[in-house]
Amino acid sequence: MELETLTWTSATGWSSALPAHEADPDALARTLVVVFGDPEVANTAAPLAELVAAFEGAVVVGCSSSGEIAGSSVHDGTLSVAVARFGSTRLELLTGTLDDISNSAAIGRRLAGGLEALDHAGDLRAAFVLSDGLAVDGSALVTAMARVVRPDVVITGGLAGDADRFGATWVLVGGEPRADQVTVVGLYGPDLRVGHGSRGGWDPFGPERVVTRSAGSVLYELDGQPALELYKKYLGDRAAGLPGTALLFPLAVRMPGTEGRTVTRTVLGVDESDQSLRFAGDIPRGARAQLMRANFDRLVESAQDAAEDAALDAHAPGSDDEPVLALAISCVGRRLLLGERIEDELEATESGLPPTASMVGFYSYGEISPLAAGTCDLHNQTMTITTYSERPVAKVA
Repeated sequence: MELETLTWTSATGWSSALPAHEADPDALARTLVVVFGDPEVANTAAPLAELVAAFEGAVVVGCSSSGEIAGSSVHDGTLSVAVARFGSTRLELLTGTLDDISNSAAIGRRLAGGLEALDHAGDLRAAFVLSDGLAVDGSALVTAMARVVRPDVVITGGLAGDADRFGATWVLVGGEPRADQVTVVGLYGPDLRVGHGSRGGWDPFGPERVVTRSAGSVLYELDGQPALELYKKYLGDRAAGLPGTALLFPLAVRMPGTEGRTVTRTVLGVDESDQSLRFAGDIPRGARAQLMRANFDRLVESAQDAAEDAALDAHAPGSDDEPVLALAISCVGRRLLLGERIEDELEATESGLPPTASMVGFYSYGEISPLAAGTCDLHNQTMTITTYSERPVAKVA
């Protein structure tokens, strides 16, 4: 695999010249271009159009962000790009339209079924998913996909962001930024190595409460009390800034009937009329929920732990010189909370990766990853890392 990263800013343009168009269609079909951009870049068509034109025939995916990650730095108003030219890995791109949030599971089943239908040799290794961050039930989407593909297929990705505005997000489809879209790239082949890690670092506080009324990702009551009213009591003066300030106080949700599986959920919207909270993922009735708050040092340490988890499978024996693509997807809530310490998180993440890794990514409205070796799930308030590398080609004496 050959790997390069580049950035674009309105002040300086591209950090390095875009390549001349590749003439080999087979090489282009094995080239993955991943781009994360400021939401407003969609209104300035030139940089995205230039990138897509430079890699015509390649698999180009991307989405809007709440901050673009390039190495150990985070920026706004930019594009952060990785170009991975795989040697043998086959790429397949599928897209779906979220015409209604209730269709999220159906879209997930269709996309995962499409990946399976293309798995002629039984070598589907990974799926990388990017979705509109507001028009989707992320839990339903991811759960449906995980039920269709084989258990050993690594599903990772994230939900597009829009800073802390929660106004509009986009996903690249056909080289154009569009709302209400989901894209998934299937990566096939025996030479591909995939690593993943996802860690939080938040501390619970207050009593654990039972979800007594909910519907999908909308929470109405905890312990029989209106959810929004109860949530505001904990936030105090910060309640005036909802839903943005809710990013600082996510919920730990212990799922019913799962032997204690706990996920983190972040508020995406509030409804004063029925005192409900809308989350990025499901909040099932009977689950137990507890508020969380940040421990700055643990947030940073958890980012390094996620990278170290992902790095475990990044290399095959004897491949220490092989490049590693590291895609970092972290929650916008972590960025808002860490503030000026945000680059501490990214530096810690880089320190946990192999020395040959190049990292790009974005701050998101939801992170998609298995927690460890288990089933893939939607997470909030985590740092999620996915690593891709290929086994080296045997050298002929």
